[in-house]
Amino acid sequence: MTSSYSSHTLPDQHQAWHTYSGEDILNILGTDASNGLTASEVEQRLKHYGPNEIEEAAGRTAWEILLDQFKNVMLIMLIVVALVSGVLDLVQLYQKEPAGVPFKDTIAILLIVILNGILGYLQESRAEKALAALKRLSSPKIGVIREGTRLEVDASSLVPGDIILLEAGSQLCADGQILEAATFQVRESALTGEPHGVNKQPALTGLTEDTPLGDRFNRVFTGTEVIQGRAKVVVTNTGMATELGKIAQMLQSVENEPTPLQQRMNQLGNVLVSGSLILVALVVIGGVIKAGWGFLQDLIEISLSMAVAVVPEGLPAVITVTLAIGTQRMVRRNALIRKLPAVETLGSVNVICSDKTGTLTQNKMVVQEVETLENNFLVTGVGYIPLGEFLNGDEQPISTTNYLELQALLLGCVLCNDATLSQQPAQEWIILGDPTEGALLTLAGKAGLEQQPLNQQLPRLAEIPFSSERKRMSVICEWSGSLIRTPELLPLADPEQTSYMLFIKGSPELILERCQTYQVGSVAQPLDEQQRYQVLQGNNAMAQRGLRVLGFACKPLYALPPTEALNEDVEQGLIWLGLVGMLDAPRPEVKAAVTKCREAGIRVVMITGDHPLTATAIAHQLGIAQPGDHVLIGQELQKLSQPELEQEVDQVSIYARVSPEHKLRIVQALQKQGKFVAMTGDGVNDAPALKQADIGIAMGITGTDVSKEASDMVLLDDNFATIVAATEEGRVVYSNIRHFIKYILGSNVGEVITIGAAPLIGLSGVPLTPLQILWMNLVTDGLPALALAVEPADPNIMRRRPYSPSESIFARGLGSYIIRIGLIFSIISISLMVWAFNEANQPGHNVESWKTMVFTTLCIAQMGHAIAVRSNERLTLEMNPLGNPYLLVAVVFTTILQLMLIYVEPLRKFFDTEVLSVQQLVICLLFSSLMFVWVELEKVAVRVYRKLKRH
Repeated sequence: MTSSYSSHTLPDQHQAWHTYSGEDILNILGTDASNGLTASEVEQRLKHYGPNEIEEAAGRTAWEILLDQFKNVMLIMLIVVALVSGVLDLVQLYQKEPAGVPFKDTIAILLIVILNGILGYLQESRAEKALAALKRLSSPKIGVIREGTRLEVDASSLVPGDIILLEAGSQLCADGQILEAATFQVRESALTGEPHGVNKQPALTGLTEDTPLGDRFNRVFTGTEVIQGRAKVVVTNTGMATELGKIAQMLQSVENEPTPLQQRMNQLGNVLVSGSLILVALVVIGGVIKAGWGFLQDLIEISLSMAVAVVPEGLPAVITVTLAIGTQRMVRRNALIRKLPAVETLGSVNVICSDKTGTLTQNKMVVQEVETLENNFLVTGVGYIPLGEFLNGDEQPISTTNYLELQALLLGCVLCNDATLSQQPAQEWIILGDPTEGALLTLAGKAGLEQQPLNQQLPRLAEIPFSSERKRMSVICEWSGSLIRTPELLPLADPEQTSYMLFIKGSPELILERCQTYQVGSVAQPLDEQQRYQVLQGNNAMAQRGLRVLGFACKPLYALPPTEALNEDVEQGLIWLGLVGMLDAPRPEVKAAVTKCREAGIRVVMITGDHPLTATAIAHQLGIAQPGDHVLIGQELQKLSQPELEQEVDQVSIYARVSPEHKLRIVQALQKQGKFVAMTGDGVNDAPALKQADIGIAMGITGTDVSKEASDMVLLDDNFATIVAATEEGRVVYSNIRHFIKYILGSNVGEVITIGAAPLIGLSGVPLTPLQILWMNLVTDGLPALALAVEPADPNIMRRRPYSPSESIFARGLGSYIIRIGLIFSIISISLMVWAFNEANQPGHNVESWKTMVFTTLCIAQMGHAIAVRSNERLTLEMNPLGNPYLLVAVVFTTILQLMLIYVEPLRKFFDTEVLSVQQLVICLLFSSLMFVWVELEKVAVRVYRKLKRH
């Protein structure tokens, strides 16, 4: 009978249900295992608990994202400059004194502002889809018992207390306690990350509150899948109270932090704008003191030009294109970047927190060892491909036909098996069924034993299935008349009378205690206590190495037992065959990748839901940890406060039996210690940590939609080694960004000082208009800067520690270089400006030509600077001129464009330039070349200084 509960007496969903018995839960929830809930109770509980759905928090709208782009301090300053410039043009129109095309400066500046805003919007506007992917894990329909009748209902209508019926293929859409089960197995890899099916135990009791999720064998969880058997389950948690809902809450609680590049660009903008305002104030005050208030309009125009000059308008576009180029290079190396700033961010990573299953390992159970009482064998091969060798103790290949007990064991691997191994059209081998059984089929296939012909020759006649209580599986196959019935294969008491054969696999301890003999060649020898001890020691040794171990035995039968006699009595008097140890084996290329990470100053940390022994074995094989290193398990971690965990994380390289919230806490603790963290993973359980990490890396092949949507990068080949390649690309991108920043800003500082100096040294007029400055910043600076973005990598770029993500954009000498080069630029330009101004004011000369000469000199000087800035140490003559052919093309093309502004009539009028004579142009080129000479002389001076310092 069901109890009618009022809403205020309904229990909280956040109870440690796994510590209760099924009967206690039925009483607490006021439901009945046979009849379920009534319609009125379902309605009442829906009002109390809400629908069984994942809820999404409201995010930023598209308009909010777009408006946020215009809060950038540099864009705000440009908007102000455009408005002031427009006001000045209005004044000139009112006074009927328009100079050239009105409002062209205002329009040009606003177009740049809009373009930069759109670029920023496109980077940020990718909608968050991780929660939508979580929602898709809910099954639309589910079998339920209500009022004693079986119904199919929408998953969203489930409530705590509902009785649901599950069978193979069912998708779980609520958390619940198992009441009844028959050979019930669930794949929980979406939550725990582990590939093998979990055998559930409805009568399990005695679990503590801190029992890890992967060990709660009496429960089922939303987002998992039934792969075998059937069960009756009482729903205990729905919606956001499920384990999947908790993951959704963690996803929503993780805030997106700005990347190091975004932080550096914000810092750059603040420095440039504040520096510009200080210079403008000094120029205006100095100009008023020198020339009086009558020149205020000229001073305002100079201030506008200075403000435009200080802002690198082309920089956001150049950075965006550079990152896009980086993404293309990474795709060619099997790394798909989902969020553009992540390209550069990869270069700052100093800790990689890697999930084990499917990331460091193949996500395929592979037999590593086979052990009989007489011999030990190692097995080679990768994944489910039935190709590999059997090696003896000296690691020499052997033929399995020479070891009859091994042949018999392999026959048991095929016949006592419910999985299927098949090859797809694309040549990929896949397993249908339990991965453990798939590994056994692969093992037999390496010895030439194929499943289909063996099943035809030795058909299965009876079976005692595996259960969590029995921990073993038996099959009886027809034996008489088969092609394999020979005395050499199995030690049969009377081969001529043996009609059937029983094969059994399962827990080595339980099978061993049912054995009386063991096979040696073609003979069955008595099994004494010393040999039993040897088997158990072998089992323990394999388990210590992290292997999952199965025992195998067989028994000849002279008659087929009747169905009612198929019980444990049949499984007595067995012949011991041997042990099989399997593992989700490491990927072959990962060990070398881990070594490269260490050389690059990157620490690899394993975080897994698997058993500590398995995790330790894999970590030691890959070089992630050393023997004796501490392993922190989830139960221990749960007891640590966050400050205590922060003290531990630097000493722990292996975390085992962890839950999703543990992964999130570990990443947060590492970040609190100043680490820049990349997190890899493929399961739903990894999503919160992927989102929290500075770089979230999902698996492209085995990864769930949830993990991909929460990530910044997807490994298209699921290869850990690809992370190393992507990190290298990230470092190259950041190095090239620094190259073109110092190239662009050195020019901008020179422009600002040159413009500000004009009124202070008594020159009339503004040497550069805002439109000319925009041309310089966007075209003559922008095109070579883009070419510098594809500069080849330094050969030693992966043999140094990563730079701190918190370092200033001006760190490691970049700030002093920009100021120094800016001063040299201004000295060269001011020297030319003074000479050209005096020449232009001679009788018969064009009085405005000095401005065009300054404009041309600044632009072409940048071409020499671009060629010299490729390397901080090597002289240009020492470098391959075709090492970056894009730069040569950019320099030549930009120089031609600059000359067109002087000599093509429509462009000359639009940009307010004057035609230069050959003599004036040559003088501009000579002054421009001084920039290249200076940068090269600096390199020589540094070499000489270092040489003297060594001596």
